[in-house]
Amino acid sequence: MRIPIILNLLLLIAFPISWFVPLAHTGLLSWFNDDELTVLNTIGVLWKSDVFLALVVVFFALLAPMAKSMLLLLIQLEWLGANMLGALAILGKLAMADIFLIALLIVAAKGVGVGYIETGWGLYLFGGCVMLSLLVTELTKRKTNGH
Repeated sequence: MRIPIILNLLLLIAFPISWFVPLAHTGLLSWFNDDELTVLNTIGVLWKSDVFLALVVVFFALLAPMAKSMLLLLIQLEWLGANMLGALAILGKLAMADIFLIALLIVAAKGVGVGYIETGWGLYLFGGCVMLSLLVTELTKRKTNGH
């Protein structure tokens, strides 16, 4: 059980890092003054124009992945029972929804035809964190269920 715990602790560090690194690079798009999109500056832009959408992104990009990792850690340390694994499945799906939203933004911006948008390494970092989180969850489920 040590490796899944170590990987999960790494996720608790990597997720916040992924909020600050470039998800995409833009040019001449009217929505963003910057040429780098990060999770946090995107939330800032949304906050000025659509608070509800900004809160949705905060939930999917910040709260859901961290809550899932924290809940998983509590299960791994046996502070919570395996009966909480169902909640992990829900939180994992919510974190994946964020990657879909980011991809949708990139596709929509490319379709506008004004300026350019290119994926940044932060999108891969964030996506990798979500995928690693799914792996760690599966490893923990197998260990908890005695497989």
